[in-house]
Amino acid sequence: MKRFFSAALLALAGLVVVLLVRALILPSRQVAATPAPPLTLDADALAERLAASLRFQTVSHQDPAQFSRAEFDGFHRWLAETYPRMHAQLGLERVSEFSLLYTWKGRDPSLPPLLLMAHQDVVPVDTPERWAQPPFEGRIADGFVWGRGAIDDKSALLSISEAVELLLGRGFQPERTVLLAFGHDEEVGGPNGAVKIAELLAARGVHAQFGVDEGMAILEPGTVPGLSTAVAMIGIAEKGSVTLELVASAEGGHSSTPPRQSAAGVLAAAIQTVEANPMPGGIGGVTGASFEQLAPEMPLWARVVFANLWLFGKPLDWLLSGNPAVNALLRTTTAVTMLSGSPKENVLPSQAIAGVNFRILPGDTREIVRDRVRGMLKDPRVEVRFRSEGRDPSAVSPTDTPSFELLQRTIREVFPGTIVAPALVLGGTDARSYGAVTKELYRFEPFHFDASDLKRPHGIDERLAVSNYAEGVRFQVRLIENAAGSAPAQ
Repeated sequence: MKRFFSAALLALAGLVVVLLVRALILPSRQVAATPAPPLTLDADALAERLAASLRFQTVSHQDPAQFSRAEFDGFHRWLAETYPRMHAQLGLERVSEFSLLYTWKGRDPSLPPLLLMAHQDVVPVDTPERWAQPPFEGRIADGFVWGRGAIDDKSALLSISEAVELLLGRGFQPERTVLLAFGHDEEVGGPNGAVKIAELLAARGVHAQFGVDEGMAILEPGTVPGLSTAVAMIGIAEKGSVTLELVASAEGGHSSTPPRQSAAGVLAAAIQTVEANPMPGGIGGVTGASFEQLAPEMPLWARVVFANLWLFGKPLDWLLSGNPAVNALLRTTTAVTMLSGSPKENVLPSQAIAGVNFRILPGDTREIVRDRVRGMLKDPRVEVRFRSEGRDPSAVSPTDTPSFELLQRTIREVFPGTIVAPALVLGGTDARSYGAVTKELYRFEPFHFDASDLKRPHGIDERLAVSNYAEGVRFQVRLIENAAGSAPAQ
């Protein structure tokens, strides 16, 4: 027995040594970067122009009849007046009438172009009285620019425009062509904006070097557990989405003589089964790549865990799945969102219907989700069907390319000390429409956010700090310089 315990202790000690060694030799994946040269900007003037852009109510509604041509036309006129060099020296094409495609021709047409994306439209505001500042008055107060679109996504569109205007004023001439694609209907899926711009570019045989759109941002120190530094997350893929309908059928009739189980009861049992059997997931794919990049920068205890996922992977998955925000990064999520049944309290429904929304992880598809739900529901009284066409997840953009390294380096040049990692975008962006134009699509906005800021896009009190916005403009300038190259004006 003594020998057994000695052997067990020796094996345990050996395991601990292996775990520690694997953690200690975990190499940093951060790109070396020297801080960018200082760039003096008038932050107050920048903020005033961003605020002015928010006064145009370029709202996308689900009902196309509510679309306001006047607001978009006014915004376009304002852009031309505010950025005269950009509109004089770049080619401008209107796609589907309201989307804008600018072409800044490079000196070497053989080089693949740089693609910078943003969208003009914003979501509606349903409770303006709950805002600290009116959502469409573009006010500057307490060091912030307030209004719908301050984060999503006029700050990106304006920061790109500011960078182009500034560089033109300095006589900058890009080596490679720079394309600016500003869609007008991203908030309703981009069917006439990004989709049509991408189709136009693909028809011309355009293959971009890489593209940058909204999606992720820089998280303030402490926002990512285990890290006391800022973390820039670059979205390399986005989840898909589909809604399935569970349709339970039974005899209808009067509620005074109910059967043992009504259609509503059949449906309730089906819902319980679906919620109790979430889609499989785990720490892999895009989220696994995030942890691989972040782990070397974490404290030793965390490095021990992430360097040894062969041992800790399953318990870590179980632990992280308890947090809804993190769980969404690990698997295709299941959310029962819509219910319908009887139209009257004393009528038994002949059909009861539930809408179940799935946000689809890269690697899964709409058909995989549907077939799995069908497989778990054995009751022939329940039909499973697509409520909407939905969309599959985007392709996953590579992280082992010069373009991704350039983007990492640019972030660390403008925001020294920031840790950079790839990430999964839970929502949708225009970027997914450009797969035929480039396989290297990155979703990143150069603004700092804390946990409370992440709730502001599409929510109440959307705002962006004046200093934060100025840093974003610096980033856009540096990105164009690094990606497009420069040559003296002739």
